[in-house]
This record gives sequence, structure tokens and C-alpha cells, in this order.
Amino acid sequence: MIGPNPPDRLDKALARDVPEDAALSRSRIVKLLAEAGVRRAGKVVTDAKAKPAEGQVYEIALVPEVETETAPENIPLTVLWEDEDLIVIDKPAGMVVHPAPGARAGTLVNALLHHCGDTLSGVGGRKRPGIVHRIDKDTTGLLVVAKSDRAHHGLARQFEKHSVNRRYIALVHGVPDVADPRLHGVKGTSFEPGGVLKITTQLARHRTDRQRQAVRFEGGRHAVTRVRVRETYGKPPAVALVECWLETGRTHQIRVHMAHVGHGLVGDKTYGGRRKPPAKALGAEAAAAISGFPRQALHAATLGFTHPVSGRDMAFECPLPHDFQALADLLAALAPNP
Repeated sequence: MIGPNPPDRLDKALARDVPEDAALSRSRIVKLLAEAGVRRAGKVVTDAKAKPAEGQVYEIALVPEVETETAPENIPLTVLWEDEDLIVIDKPAGMVVHPAPGARAGTLVNALLHHCGDTLSGVGGRKRPGIVHRIDKDTTGLLVVAKSDRAHHGLARQFEKHSVNRRYIALVHGVPDVADPRLHGVKGTSFEPGGVLKITTQLARHRTDRQRQAVRFEGGRHAVTRVRVRETYGKPPAVALVECWLETGRTHQIRVHMAHVGHGLVGDKTYGGRRKPPAKALGAEAAAAISGFPRQALHAATLGFTHPVSGRDMAFECPLPHDFQALADLLAALAPNP
């Protein structure tokens, strides 16, 4: 039944008022509407934009779960936590999260279908893992994935509210220092106590390259990234190890924001530009190692959320992967802190 003061769209109203035990997300409701799974007074309702009214009663028919078309693959996974509702994994570099054109096999979803097997209770009407957030193919680190509709719905709501704690470690060209007057003149930047750099922009698809994202100040989607310098390398400092945390989670957000402020990620061929590390400041061996790093130096190191079923606070950390750690160790040895 639609409750008081309903939203102006039927899909939003149903998502708000559907019994909590049903664990139906708005996207699932939109799909059920399109598939004639929603009725009112015995008549099928398909218009997600229809205006609802308080007191209206809708019947939602949940179709039986069907097997997904994506094939399970026996790919090793590093699992940090697993229960009947969710799984937390440490994703390696080179693994795509979700099947897409050009990457139908070898993805995290393929691996999870094999790993979870019959423990998947169904997400969105299909026996598949519920992907609530992603990290790029060559970014490493923590991901939480839903194994049930109730977990998927609860996790998605936390990501929508930006209540999930996600912190990343990155290696960037230059040093995003509060003392740098140039940074104070970059649109969308500000500094918070403790020397934290705050980057606030809109993000949207690049006008000419649809595979890239670009900073906007009109249109697009609101995006906020905070950055704190952990270590610097070189004399004078030429590279920095930084901690980034997200208020929002947009596609390529950290990579685009760091490039926007002039501190692109080491190894980022899409947004890092052709910037060469200065051998004079770092030493020839360290500069060569930076130039040869084969991927963006970005790692999802911390993940915190509330368990969507038990209500328990969950917090996970994972160390830098071997290649990233080896580069950081080399820089510390050959280009020590000033």
C-alpha cells in the first residue's frame, strides 16, 4: 500500500513502501514494472513514471529465479569475509568486475559464480552476485558483493547515502601540498584542517572520448574527493604517496580528480598524461621504475559499512599488492624523504 506523501513517481513510491522483507530495490521494481509484474486492482501497471496516490494497493509478482547466462569460472579469489548474504574480496590487478563487451570471461562475476555456487540466493531475480560498486580493471583492493536480494538492497542504500567508508592509496606525480600556491588557483579545490585537499566538481563523460570521464562545473554528477599526503619522495619532492577518500563514488573519480589538480596517478595511461618523473630529483633507477609501472598505482585499501542484515559494523583493510609495495619500497630506498 502506498503510504502518506508519496514520491511523484510510482517506482520511487513502491521502492519506499514495499515491505522491507521483500528487499526490492528501485531498479528491480522498474524491471518488474516493465515485465508486467505489477498490478493494481487486477490490471497490469507498467509505467514507472505514473503518479501514485496514498492508499493505492499494488500487487507485485516475483518471478522465479533463473540461472544467469554468465558462465562460472574457477578463478582463485582472496576472500576476507563471507556469509550467507555478502562476500568481501581483495580484487587483483587485471580483473574486470562485471562482464561487458570485450570482457565476457575472466571477470569477478565469473569467479564469484563458481566460488559461491548454490549459496547465491538470488539478486534481482537471477542467481548472480549483486555488484553494488566497482573498481577499475587495473585498480586493486577491497570490494563487497551481495549474495542475496536483502543484502543487495541494503548495501545499495548505503552507497546511495554515501555512508560507506572507502579509502584508497595512490602514488601521484608531484606533491599536492597546501603550501603550493598553484593548487589554490585550481577551480574546485579547497583545503581543510590537517592539510587535506578537497576536490569538488561535477563529472561527466568526455565530449569526444566516451571511454573517459571529464571534470565539469555545470551538468554531470556531483563528485567529492579528499586527499592527504602520506609520504614524499625525491629531493626536491617529486612523487607522493597519498590517501584518498570518497564522499561520492563516480567512475574513475580519483583518477580524474587527481589529473584535474595536476597530480595524475603514476602509471595512469588514460589520465596521467605523458609526465616523466625527474631523474635529477629521484635518481635514474627510481625514475625508470616509475616510468615503467604498467598500471595506475591505485589500491582500495579500506572498506567500512554496516552489515545490511545483521546491522553489525564491518571494517576491512588490505595491504598494498606486491607490485605497488615493491615500487614504494624502491622509492623509499633510492629517493628517500627529504
